[in-house]
Formats: sequence, structure tokens, C-alpha cells
Amino acid sequence: MSDKDENHLISERRAKLAKLRERGVAFPNDFRRDALAADILTAYGAKSAAALDAEAVTVKVAGRLRAKRVMGKASFARIDDSSGSIQLFLQQQTLESVYDDFKSWDIGDVIGAQGTLFLTKTGELSVRVERLVLLTKSLRPLPDKWHGIADTELRYRRRYVDLIMNEDSRRVFETRSRIVRYLRAFLDARGFLEVETPMLHPIPGGAAARPFKTHHNALDSAMYLRIAPELYLKRLTVGGFERVYEINRNFRNEGVSTQHNPEFTMLELYQAYADYTDLQVMIEALFQGLADTLLGTRTVNYQGTEIDLSRSFARSTIEDIILATNPDVDPMSLRDVAYLRRVCEHMKIPFKPGDGAGKLQIEIFERSGEHTLVQPTFAYAYPAEVSPLSRRNDADPFITDRWELFVGGRELANGFSELNDPEDQAQRFQEQAARKDAGDEEAMYFDADYVRALEYGMPPTAGLGLGVDRLVMLFTNAASIRDVLLFPHMRPE
Repeated sequence: MSDKDENHLISERRAKLAKLRERGVAFPNDFRRDALAADILTAYGAKSAAALDAEAVTVKVAGRLRAKRVMGKASFARIDDSSGSIQLFLQQQTLESVYDDFKSWDIGDVIGAQGTLFLTKTGELSVRVERLVLLTKSLRPLPDKWHGIADTELRYRRRYVDLIMNEDSRRVFETRSRIVRYLRAFLDARGFLEVETPMLHPIPGGAAARPFKTHHNALDSAMYLRIAPELYLKRLTVGGFERVYEINRNFRNEGVSTQHNPEFTMLELYQAYADYTDLQVMIEALFQGLADTLLGTRTVNYQGTEIDLSRSFARSTIEDIILATNPDVDPMSLRDVAYLRRVCEHMKIPFKPGDGAGKLQIEIFERSGEHTLVQPTFAYAYPAEVSPLSRRNDADPFITDRWELFVGGRELANGFSELNDPEDQAQRFQEQAARKDAGDEEAMYFDADYVRALEYGMPPTAGLGLGVDRLVMLFTNAASIRDVLLFPHMRPE
């Protein structure tokens, strides 16, 4: 439809609304629905015409007008509500003047109808309408019902129209809601306490990311939108909440892609008296239970690839993955800074002068290894240099007791044994502060209060962050994170 045609239709609809206003019947709010389409079909869909006539079931339904077929003194219409669709049968002799009004109503209008249930000659359960009300006049025409919104960007910008037209989109967000409910039920059953922590932070922390900065006028101080709730949740662990979680919104001032949005949802949890291997067992059980609940199978088809969640997930160190995907790399030089710089230069991977062996390893891993981890894989033994909040490995202080879970070639979760040594933590914060002073905008700040909290004593603890958006992508077969966000961020029109 051209802009000219659309503008003409909008003008016609505005004229109809003006007439409704003159009659004092625009946008009424006195109709109360008592039944949904799906419930009606479930309860009465199998009954015979004679049984329906004998019961004389009266219902009040309401929804968006999606189709109409006017045939002189009798017409059919179809409305959609949040549960599904139902057919209306309208007769002039029953509705009188409202019937003539109905002829001018438009697809997209929201209407209410009261009547009795019956079966048409073709056997379709329908409502024989006795009362009909125009509840909302739609001023803009809907897209063609067979094609919906063909422009993907327009679908994201006008999600409200996408949801009207696209049942698949509605199903994605219904599934998202089920996933979040499952996460809560899974953790509640294991004795975790759901909490809420601040979204405005005086010091951004808990992740290596560039924050959004704002200003609190009353306190006359800089504030940052949360990049992660980690340091607040671990303060609660110090305080005696031994199992806590938060399903939270995080904000990171970074790029937009099929995997990234400036604000996103994460599940973050902490469990005292546990380590990172305990969390591997937990996350496997969570994924498998979620697959059983949503799909009834532990095989997930994602973008044409079958993901097998039925077995224990693979485990491989960062260094082993680098060697497996880069056979020319010398295994004896994996911690040699000069050698790793040459490897990065050969692979055209940018790096900073202050990057050590751990940071260079991760740059190589992200370029060459991540995308190969299609089946569920715990990549573990992350270098301490890129893990400032993780506990060092007892046998090898170069690495930490940390893993990231990859499925379909992308990271879905990050878990580790927490660093609870306050002196070690202070030293790592100082190293991060030095990186920030050298120009690394993603390096962490020194959080003196968090170090003070650790000085009171945090029990041995393991923590986990799970990307809810990416989890939804996996279980709804969505190629882009924008497909699972109701209102993804876009460039201004």
C-alpha cells in the first residue's frame, strides 16, 4: 500500500470517528466481556447443533475485527482476542440500526458482541449476535493479512502491529514469559531467595563493560545504569543470604547486533558453599528441564542445527580450544606475550599495548574458537587477567575457576567460583583501575565498599549469570535478539 493510499484511508476513518463523536458514542467503556474465544471453543466446540440450541449458551466476546462478509440482511465477521479467533453471525432484523453501522466499520476496529452459541451449516461454532458495540475506532489500516509486515525493521519499530498480524511473534513472547516463570520456579524449589538490587550505581561494577552515565541532582553526584548486579548480590551473601538470585535488567553502552542490545535481561545467582563445578550440574539440569517443559524433547532445532541437551555438556579449557582451532599455534608458547602478539597480528586481531597473555588468549579464542562450540560446551579455565572477580585456580594461578557456556556458537552463561579474598580482590581492582587510566573504557572501577564487605568475610561461593534473551532465542529458534525483545533499541527514524 502506498503512502498516498494509506493517508486516504486514514482520512476516511477519521471522518467516521468524527461522526461517532457527534453522536456521543466514541470509545465507550461499558461493555464487559465474559468469555475468550479459546475457552468457548474448548468448552463447546465438540457439541452438536441440537445440544447447543438446547443449552442456549449466552456469551459476551470482544476483540479486533479481522474479517467481515456482508451479505444483505445477514453477515459474518471474525474477531481476534488474546486467546484466538471466533466467528460472529449478524442479522439486520435482530440488530436493527446497529447493523447498518456495522457495514461501515473497518478491519482493525475493536468490537464487543453478545449473543448465543450455535453451529453454522458448515459446522463452525459461532455467536449469533444480539448486541453489537463499536468499542475502539481504528484509524490506521492493518497490513495485508497474508503478508503482515514484510519489512523486518518495521516489525521491530511497530511491534504492536506485528503482534496483531503475526501469531508466531505472539507465540515467541508467550514462550519468553513461560521461560522466566520456569527460571523462578527452578530456583525457588532449590531454596534460592529472589531479591532486587539497585539499578542506579555510584560505581559501575560486576562486568567489563562501558556504562551509561547520568547525574543525580539531589545528591549532586554521578550515577551509572547497572551493567551487572553482581557486587550487590555478593554483598547479600556476606550478609547471610546464602542462596540469592535476581532476574534483572542490565545496561551496557555498547554496539547493537543480532546478539546485543543496550539493555538486556539476565538471571544472576549466588550460592554459598559451592564452586563452579556445582553450577555446571545446576545449569545442565536447568536447560534439560526447560527443554522437557517447553518442547517435550531434549533436542532443540536452532537455525537448522540440532542441539542435543540430553547428555552431560562438553568441557574444554580455553587453551585446548585455541589449540584445536589453530593447529599452527605453538602449545608451549600459549602464555608468551610476544608470541601471542605475533599470532594476533597474523590473524589481524587488534590488541592494546598493555594486554597480557591472558587478554591476548581470549582475543584469539573469541575470534577462532567461540563459533565452533555449537553443541553445549563449558569453556573453562579463563585467564585471571580477564576474570577480576573470579577465584584463582589453586594449582595454576594464571587461570581461574571460571567457565562460560556456549550453545550454537554463542555464549549463554558465565559461572565461576567467587573471589572471596579481600586482599586479592583489592589488588585486582587496582590492576583494573590502571587499565582504565590507560584508556580501557570497559575496565572496572575500584569499589572500596565491596572490598570492605569482603573483609567481613564471604563464605566460599559460586555465582552464575545467564543471558535470558539468548536463552529465549535458543528455545524459540530466533536468529536475532531483536526477535525476542518486544521493543528493541533502534536508530531514530
